Amino acid sequence: MASSSTSSLNLHSLPKASSGLSQWRSGFRYQLFGSSVSRNRLVVSPVVILHRSPRLPAIKAAYNSNGGSKRSRVYKESQAASGFPNAKLQQIASSVLPLGSFAVVTFVLWKVVEKFMSPKSPKTSAGESKSPTQGVKWSIGAGTNLLQGFAAKVDREAKQRLNEFAKELRSFRSVDMSGCNFGDEGLFFLAESLGYNQTVEEVSFSANGITAAGVKAFDGVLQSNIMLKVLNLSGNPIGDEGAKTLCATLMENSSIEILQLNSTDIGDEGAKEIAELLKRNSTLRIIELNNNMIDYSGFTSLAGALLENNTIRNLHLNGNYGGALGANALAKGLEGNKSLRELHLHGNSIGDEGTRALMAGLSSHKGKLALLDLGNNSISAKGAFYVAEYIKRSKSLIWLNLYMNDIGDEGAEKIADALKQNRSIATIDLGGNNIHAEGVNAIAQALKDNAIITTLEVGYNPIGPDGAKALSEILKFHGNVKTLKLGWCQIAAKGAEHVADMLRYNNTISVLDLRANGLRDEGASCLARSLKVVNEALTSVDLGFNEIRDDGAFAIAQALKANEDVTVTSINLGNNFITKFGQSALTDARDHVLEMTEKEVEIFF
Repeated sequence: MASSSTSSLNLHSLPKASSGLSQWRSGFRYQLFGSSVSRNRLVVSPVVILHRSPRLPAIKAAYNSNGGSKRSRVYKESQAASGFPNAKLQQIASSVLPLGSFAVVTFVLWKVVEKFMSPKSPKTSAGESKSPTQGVKWSIGAGTNLLQGFAAKVDREAKQRLNEFAKELRSFRSVDMSGCNFGDEGLFFLAESLGYNQTVEEVSFSANGITAAGVKAFDGVLQSNIMLKVLNLSGNPIGDEGAKTLCATLMENSSIEILQLNSTDIGDEGAKEIAELLKRNSTLRIIELNNNMIDYSGFTSLAGALLENNTIRNLHLNGNYGGALGANALAKGLEGNKSLRELHLHGNSIGDEGTRALMAGLSSHKGKLALLDLGNNSISAKGAFYVAEYIKRSKSLIWLNLYMNDIGDEGAEKIADALKQNRSIATIDLGGNNIHAEGVNAIAQALKDNAIITTLEVGYNPIGPDGAKALSEILKFHGNVKTLKLGWCQIAAKGAEHVADMLRYNNTISVLDLRANGLRDEGASCLARSLKVVNEALTSVDLGFNEIRDDGAFAIAQALKANEDVTVTSINLGNNFITKFGQSALTDARDHVLEMTEKEVEIFF
């Protein structure tokens, strides 16, 4: 094989190694091919491993006896006896190697292209774990857990909306942004529009997912605003920390008069911060803290603020946890306060003892309280006695709410006696107090010589037909009641007959609520006959939930057509059993009234 200029190095010529690596190497040989230097290639080609055969000992023996020449001869014979000659081996290598080289080059190029074409992921720190969901942007904000493409679109739309809101803040005096869910980041964006704003006077950011962190957006902004008068942050979970941040900001504000923080997760600590604000801020007139988690301790803090503050007008604490102790603490603050005009304590479970302490404090109150809300406070007839004593002495109270307590007939009689002496209360709510015919009769007698009360709510009391009769007999010719609410009073058709008779003569009642009294067609027909008579006062009648069917609807429709001087502008017949025939009759009557008198009557089915 002189033409190929092959030089071979046999691994068996090296000293014998005992390790496994030597045995592995014995399976390969290195060949240098090519007739010139430029054509020489280093090729690693597999060859047949030389297994031990019976002839190998002869090689060893020949070597030992005759020297190197004999060894060479015996070795060549053994090589000739092996499986593959060199010529065949070179032929196989020359055909296989190009294919292998092509495969290797292709693989390397493919890896290089893949590296440059694939997007690079952002580098993370050694202690930072990679997100298992690549391509997804996660956020606690509503609607932001979207793929990146969609998230970008949402971000653009959100920024556009925020820009529109910012323009509104600079253009209108009153801006309502409640329920927009722009969160803390949105508030930081919008707060800039409030700084040195000379236009907006009232803004609502309620129910927007604003937390304590978001309230910090007002820092440095509200201090420079001298126009904003109403700030509503209700429905945002700012908590005590947010209240603290807000109060620190408002210490230097001289424009906000109404601060609404209803349902904001404020507890005693937050109430303490607000109390400190009231001690130093002389601008606030109304503060609303309804439906929070303020307990006795918070009430005590606010009571202390009332002793020092002489500008606050309305204090709203509905739906908290004041209890009897909280009412007792508040009473002490009321004794030294001269400015408070409205006190809202609905749903604080103050009970009879809390009512006693509170009425004692109000009796010593040096100001002129006009509104008192004590609804849903577990007040019984005993507590009603304390309220009645205060009513007798009060000359400023205009609005009294005792709704959803349990004063019963005994308590109603005590309140009625006090009303005979009081000449200031115009609106009284005694609904849901377990008052029967006897108690409402006492109330009716108090109205006989009272021309001050204009709104009377006795709904949700089982007064029955007899109670309706007692009240109707008085109101027929006495009193000055303009709004009468008798819903859910179980008066039935018989009671409706007494009410209808009263309407023939009464000339003061404008709004009449008779919902859910089981009037049916008979009661509706009685009221319809009264509607045929000229009544210059009645404008609104609510007959919802009364099991009225088509016959009752026909009667009311005929009454509307018959009275050319009808003054009723609204009739509610919703949640009854009126079919399309009754509805059609009522619609025709409405159109007739409009055509004949040019007066529009709204009828709700």
